[in-house]
Amino acid sequence: MTPLLEMRGVTAFYGHSQALFGVDLDMAEGEVVALMGRNGMGKTTTIRALTRLIPHRAGAIRFAGQTLDGMPAHRAARLGLGLVPEGRRAFRGLTVTENLIAAARPGAWDLARVHALFPRLAERAGQDAGSLSGGEQQMLVIGRALMTNPRLLILDEATEGLAPLIRGEIWDAIRALKSETGLSILVVDKSLKELARVADRAVILEKGRTAWAGPMADMTQDLADRYLGV
Repeated sequence: MTPLLEMRGVTAFYGHSQALFGVDLDMAEGEVVALMGRNGMGKTTTIRALTRLIPHRAGAIRFAGQTLDGMPAHRAARLGLGLVPEGRRAFRGLTVTENLIAAARPGAWDLARVHALFPRLAERAGQDAGSLSGGEQQMLVIGRALMTNPRLLILDEATEGLAPLIRGEIWDAIRALKSETGLSILVVDKSLKELARVADRAVILEKGRTAWAGPMADMTQDLADRYLGV
């Protein structure tokens, strides 16, 4: 079976500073993969290279059977890459509904389905996004990505800085996406406990390289201490 996503030996730079030194990452259709590592190890840069927000210098990236080398970000998104970026980037001057429909594409995900996943968004449909709490904005940005009807949903620190109750609601939504939709999900998060409950496999980055990859069930405490501990 052809993987949905293949990254092979990917290197990337910010100016003259190299950030990725050879990242390998595979995903199958319907799989949930945790992208892990300490801060500054290249997780967000890997996502930026995948979504074409930065170019990669060497290696290869293929998604849905197409090479992404040299492809602009908007074309990569149309192939089915749905990004929830770090930092809750809702369009603050637009209403909740306007945010959701801004980049909507035809498919199974529509307003009704997003509202079913996140009922708070239905309750606040006419409010400006800037008036929402941080957790509600995060739900909105996830909903907006789903409205593009992606083949791969990419969550970069989707629960970072949120209150425990809201974090729990978002993890519940991620588990529902896995169990009820079969959507492929690439998730970056610091909660090993929550990742263990939802991810099929993990890829760990260390200093811009793939240091370990395997089934989430094989993630031992020794590996966690070596690559994820403070």
